[in-house]
Amino acid sequence: MDPNSRDIAEYEQAVQAEDILFSYATNSGQNVVAVNHVSLSVEKGGYLAILGRNGSGKSTLAKMINLLEVPDKGKLSVFELDAGKDENFWKIRSHCGMVFQNPDNQIVGTTVEEDVAFGPENLSVPLPELAQRVEKALGYVGLLEKAEKQPSSLSGGQKQKLAIAGVLAMEPQLLILDESTSMLDPKARDEFLHLVRRMRQDKKITVIHITHDMHEAYLAERVIVLEKGKMRLSGTPSEVFSQVETIRSLGLELPKWAELLCEVARLCGVTPDQSDFTSEENAVRKICEIVKTKKADPEKREEKPAREVSDQVVLRVSNLSHRYEKKEKNALSNVSFDVRKGEIVTVIGHSGSGKTTLISHLNGILRPLEGSVEVWNEEDKKYLSTDKNKEIKMIRRHVGLLFQYPEYQLFEETVEKDIQFGPKKMGYDEETCKKLTKEALPLVGLTEDILKRSPFELSGGQKRRVAFAGILAMDPDVLILDEPAAGLDPAGQKEIFGYIETLRARGKSIVLVSHDMDEAARIADRVLVLKKGEQVFFGKPKDLFSEGSDYISMRLDRPCLMQTLHELKKELPYVDEVLFDVKEAAQSVVYGNDGEVNI
Repeated sequence: MDPNSRDIAEYEQAVQAEDILFSYATNSGQNVVAVNHVSLSVEKGGYLAILGRNGSGKSTLAKMINLLEVPDKGKLSVFELDAGKDENFWKIRSHCGMVFQNPDNQIVGTTVEEDVAFGPENLSVPLPELAQRVEKALGYVGLLEKAEKQPSSLSGGQKQKLAIAGVLAMEPQLLILDESTSMLDPKARDEFLHLVRRMRQDKKITVIHITHDMHEAYLAERVIVLEKGKMRLSGTPSEVFSQVETIRSLGLELPKWAELLCEVARLCGVTPDQSDFTSEENAVRKICEIVKTKKADPEKREEKPAREVSDQVVLRVSNLSHRYEKKEKNALSNVSFDVRKGEIVTVIGHSGSGKTTLISHLNGILRPLEGSVEVWNEEDKKYLSTDKNKEIKMIRRHVGLLFQYPEYQLFEETVEKDIQFGPKKMGYDEETCKKLTKEALPLVGLTEDILKRSPFELSGGQKRRVAFAGILAMDPDVLILDEPAAGLDPAGQKEIFGYIETLRARGKSIVLVSHDMDEAARIADRVLVLKKGEQVFFGKPKDLFSEGSDYISMRLDRPCLMQTLHELKKELPYVDEVLFDVKEAAQSVVYGNDGEVNI
């Protein structure tokens, strides 16, 4: 039988790659190998997770499967059709759906419903089925009430939901997710992943999921890890993650429950087995067994140093409200909080809760409809207000703002010019600009040899560091960071949060928007929670997630580490379950709260 005459549903193999290689040319004329002789197969209805550092070739591999790129060498088949033959192009593409990391790269409609209709309309889906698919997809992702809105009016997380809805409406047989949950809040992420599970059960779709979230990787049946285009690891999640040292050497991390298992085992001189990494339940069982049967070394106990925060308030928000259009509901309503010198305040909340609207007020990009935003000016010993035009320039000298995907803020010919753009606009002379640039570079892990390079030939991680350096070179007292680690691999995320903690140690104040509950709780001195534009909590992370707190109604998930500690507490009642640092949590599990080793 002619393979092109068969229905897609009859195929057994969704993807089969044999020794495929792909390279691209750089501006300097050099060829860079992005995918280096990779072989893999994915059965129909399978679920494959692809892991690896930024630049390891994950997205390039996904683009080849979706026929956005063609291998230079090797053979690639999708639905058992040769992807290298032109006659197979349309049949393969019409049954593949891909959600990219940045939703702005795939939004094309003038309204939300038009954008969702674009894909199925191009597949010639007739009315009224087309309208039904659009309505159903928007309902899946919670955007039905936004159907007639312009995509530009949506928040970053809502745009990601829109991109997902557009692909779901096409009803693909193969769904490729390229970091497509990175901008979603925890609840929205869980709802989407639940939807993917339902689609696999109901429609038998195949899923290829590129992710930096190790908990998401555990949902897959199989995991592969790429490094510099080569496949380094392949197997079930437990087979891959039980190779702890290899995983860490590849710039990845373990799920929080697996990190806790490893740290408890280290304190007690035990080596976990592969079976202990099969699930969180098995890890909890193993941790209890270790603690009850092995005596830990008291010398390994570490005291966590206390954080010191000044009483000086450097940023003060009072009764802030904002509305974009007269007939619209308030995007912010009566928000009040303050930030002290040397403090980290994290801002969390579901997509569309008003986080980006709030931080856009903090250096005067948006002006208050009601209320006020004031910034402390140490030189004059007084507060400056964002509703006074003459004070805006001075406010922006004190408050630096880094938006989502800060690499898109780069535009100059060289890295040096880009970093110095802000300081020059602030009125600093040439020598001061050079001095500020040199001081900013090591704070973000860059060296001076990068200064003469074009920012556009750098890797994604390097671009983000350069954008970060450009803000630091302005020497602000307060840094506003909107999801600075989104889309980065675990090693890159760790670096970014390390920079933030270094800056705090130097007396800088940080306002950090984040969807990562574990990191937001771990790094914060205080947390601000927004829900539908309203402030529902402002205080210490421990108070937010402690017993009696109504964080569930705030659409917040319990941090992953806390969830594991909660399960451990059922067997080990002395365990403090409201902890956010793996090492601190392991100390609690092994030594308890009185400093004595638990036997």
